[in-house]
Amino acid sequence: MPSLDRHDNVFVLDLGDGENRFHPDWLTAVGAALDEVEKADGPRALVTAATGKFYSNGLDLDWLFAHTDQHQDYVVSVHELFARTLSLPVITVAALQGHTFAAGAMFSLAHDFRVMRADRGFWCLPEADINIPFTPGMAALIQSRLAPQTAHEAMLTARRYGGPDAAATGIVDRAVGEDAVRSAAIELAQAQVNKAGDTLGTIKARMYASALATLRDTTNPLGAA
Repeated sequence: MPSLDRHDNVFVLDLGDGENRFHPDWLTAVGAALDEVEKADGPRALVTAATGKFYSNGLDLDWLFAHTDQHQDYVVSVHELFARTLSLPVITVAALQGHTFAAGAMFSLAHDFRVMRADRGFWCLPEADINIPFTPGMAALIQSRLAPQTAHEAMLTARRYGGPDAAATGIVDRAVGEDAVRSAAIELAQAQVNKAGDTLGTIKARMYASALATLRDTTNPLGAA
């Protein structure tokens, strides 16, 4: 399960050492960690990281297929994680040490910055290959955080981007060696800890007002006709 530590003024949320799929209990734990970061006082920033082969493989499809009656509520909770992260009043950095797929890739886009391992691992939106359309909220998030041509290619072709290609297309901000992913993310976050506060939160809320409104639409989160 996720765990939160603090390194000076930088909170580090470790998402886990498995596939780090969005099980409801996992979502609750991440939400509690974000509560703690948001309620803290003084200079601070947040790094999310993971241990092992995956940063996150996204939706917990096994759980979802076993609880189809809760599909809409589950999607609402995932959208809320994205919206919460996108609008958090601190600088956020995702340290992508492993595969970052589907909703896991979307979660990374909800952060302000991303640092990715250069030599192994992929960032990918596989929805076109697995026949799961993006919800309106997911599409809005992706298109608000990527250049139009990059979003177009990533969403339609399910391309797997390695670190250097992800950096070249602006999906991530830096691609570094395996041993430097977390430390580089913490360094990037540490340089921005004095930005934390209401003004930063307002800037984010206004920058991403349209995407946030779509993510927070609980009446038709699946985009059903």
